[in-house]
Amino acid sequence: METVAEITPPRTHYLNATYGVKSWLLTTDHKRIALLYLASVTFFFFLGGLFAAGIRIELLTPQGDFVQAETYNRMFTMHGVVMIFLFLIPAIPAVLGNFLVPLMIGARDLAFPRINLLSWYIYTVGALFAVLAILFGGVDTGWTFYTPYSSTYSNGNVILTGLGVFVVGFSSILTGLNFIVTIHTMRAPGLTWFRLPLFIWAHYATSLIMILGTPVIAVTILLLALERLAHVGIFDPALGGDPVLFQHLFWFYSHPAVYIMVLPAMGVISELIANMSRKRIFGYKFVAFASLAIAAFGFLVWGHHMFVSTQSVYAGMVFSFLSYAVAIPSAVKVFNWTATLYKGSISYDTPMLYAFGFIGFFIIGGMTGLFLAALGVDVHVHDTYFVVAHFHYIMVGGTIMGYLGGLHYWWPKITGRLYSEAWARFAALVIFVGFNLTFFPQFLLGYMGMPRRYYAYPPEFQVLNVMSSAGASILGVGYLIPVIYLIWSMRYGPHAPANPWGAAGLEWRTSSPPPTLNFEQVPVVTWEAYEFGDPSENAESRMENRG
Repeated sequence: METVAEITPPRTHYLNATYGVKSWLLTTDHKRIALLYLASVTFFFFLGGLFAAGIRIELLTPQGDFVQAETYNRMFTMHGVVMIFLFLIPAIPAVLGNFLVPLMIGARDLAFPRINLLSWYIYTVGALFAVLAILFGGVDTGWTFYTPYSSTYSNGNVILTGLGVFVVGFSSILTGLNFIVTIHTMRAPGLTWFRLPLFIWAHYATSLIMILGTPVIAVTILLLALERLAHVGIFDPALGGDPVLFQHLFWFYSHPAVYIMVLPAMGVISELIANMSRKRIFGYKFVAFASLAIAAFGFLVWGHHMFVSTQSVYAGMVFSFLSYAVAIPSAVKVFNWTATLYKGSISYDTPMLYAFGFIGFFIIGGMTGLFLAALGVDVHVHDTYFVVAHFHYIMVGGTIMGYLGGLHYWWPKITGRLYSEAWARFAALVIFVGFNLTFFPQFLLGYMGMPRRYYAYPPEFQVLNVMSSAGASILGVGYLIPVIYLIWSMRYGPHAPANPWGAAGLEWRTSSPPPTLNFEQVPVVTWEAYEFGDPSENAESRMENRG
């Protein structure tokens, strides 16, 4: 078996095929565009993290003595805007999806390479509007932009921030369109729908949400801008408008947007569970169709965000029932992942640690979501820190654990280098501990009645807030560690073999890093998804392949 010391990287690959800044800024190679997105979303992740740090510093003491109330409003608003629209929504589709979708289906690129590059430029332009809004003082409406405050009364940069979100939305639409057309038309010979990796199924379902849901938020932002600039009565009751209409429009997109964030992470976890336990996913078709079911149900449950609004009790009951129903396909995935692990040849490498972390966080986030789907409980904990904790267990605990797990798993393929496994496992542990210490106390705070978005609070809540802020500092260190050792590995890490994990999948049947056109010859697929050669091969033999 080839060892790391014997590995010779390919002489020409996508990273060194052409040189110069211009070759990167004008590239149509999906792999290079993925790296452009990687640099962009990483920057905005840490920018959003800075706002989160300010929030946790403020909440160390009950008095509200770090910043003024108006500044605090701007901090949590810009934290939400940056993290959701500039990191969580694009992170996995734009980085891992861009890099892997063509490789996983045996294609040479995405269907529309120039549109793919255009989507990155559109994302960059939209992000710049958001950055300008920050430099001009930020916006204080909350990331939900609720009217009539945002349309009439706020003095912040609502139009500039909304324009940034509006423009970034077109990047999502183009990416989703590109993925759907590519998956339909460019699969390798023999790669039928039920031979596709579950990562592809997840991105297909996500792309449907991007195309169908994003135009709704775009129209909503246009109506908000129209009311703010021209004083047309759409949402402001003083002008004859209806603020609840804004909530319906906003959540019709923004709840499916939750699945734009977490469905790709589920696709990553399916790959990690199958390849790290060397078993075909239990109930492959059920897991595949569960992705489509989640995408469909996601458009039917927006009203559970509005149980305390003016919607009728009967409408609330319907949305409550549907909110419970959407948990079923999510539960199917978790149960089937667990069944896949049973009697598997499990490797406890770093990607698998992140997969385990994802499952734990997702179960806690999902189960607490059922509490919020119950009308009586939601009335008590609505707009409290219980909602904050639930949301972060799904979005941060779920999406980011999936993102980091996938980044570590495919890093040898992306860069052709191996990272330090010891440091990577340590970082995964630090993130797991820091995350739970940050957000679990917030469930207790919310149950006890502490409202979110308040910069001062009663002294009896301080102990739990100090615990949460201490956890946030640990979590921040955990997120910084991978940046250091992954960048280090790009220059000093050992060369990676084509398939360091002994994994199934077309992306592992080309060199590390891949050539510009991905494959020397178009592959012909004659095997089923997750078909492993020797089922007796265990974690030790895979580690030999990694050296």
